[in-house]
Amino acid sequence: MAKDIDGFSTLPPLEVVIATHGLLARKSLGQHFLLDSAITDRIAKYAGDLRRMNVIEIGPGPGGLTRSLLRADAQTLFAIEKDDRCIAALEQIKHIAGDRLEIVHGDGMEVDLIKNVPAPRKIVANLPYNVGTAMLINWLGDIHKHGAGAYESLTLMFQKEVAERIVASPGNKDFGRLSVLAQWLCDVRPDFELPPEAFSPPPKVSSMVITLTPRLKPLVEVSKDTLEKIVAKAFGQRRKMLRQALKGLPVPAETLLEKAGIDGSLRAEALDVQTLCRLAQTYEQLV
Repeated sequence: MAKDIDGFSTLPPLEVVIATHGLLARKSLGQHFLLDSAITDRIAKYAGDLRRMNVIEIGPGPGGLTRSLLRADAQTLFAIEKDDRCIAALEQIKHIAGDRLEIVHGDGMEVDLIKNVPAPRKIVANLPYNVGTAMLINWLGDIHKHGAGAYESLTLMFQKEVAERIVASPGNKDFGRLSVLAQWLCDVRPDFELPPEAFSPPPKVSSMVITLTPRLKPLVEVSKDTLEKIVAKAFGQRRKMLRQALKGLPVPAETLLEKAGIDGSLRAEALDVQTLCRLAQTYEQLV
């Protein structure tokens, strides 16, 4: 972590910032603020080398993680904040950081990161609980469309149950559609967990930080739409065998499974990502 030679230590404590600007967390925005600099520094550390990187933070709130990312020598930090009340708090940080901090007043779900932030890009964020999954799906779409150059990595905090679905292995009860899509395009790494009391206000669930690193190319070359369709069907009725779960497709389930060389008595969670991709490839060949 870089030494605090640029005056960040002169900023008021986050508790004071929150009180000064009336930043009571809003449930409607999924806000749970991280106030402990040791934790935000740790997140920045797991994001790797931030020098020469254009770092994107979604929902910085009062700016705890923002301070850590700037202290970690992020070349430029694009802080995208929807909440009007937080902009003045972030401006205090910009007064010290100067051009290294770009404050974007907007909705992280709507900002085109590829268009508005130059490469190389890293995303590092404590995501709002209510839109975290949807944001990840959007960014996976960017990776699929633009390749590994879309993002160098994504270090993200989710509620624990969502993070566990992203990093789950085959055979695990959490392995499913989100696991397959994320692992098809990225290497995924669980970093560390945080208890509710680490946040203000404390959420009802634990949280987990994970890092996704885009693969140079997808694990298997297959249409994203086809893969999503097959995986949705396969996991739509998790307790059913594949020969039952895949019924209703334009291709008979038994034919599809036989051509793909997959045992129809298995459940979807028993297959690894490569095998599920092979199932989608076979479907493309048959329709």
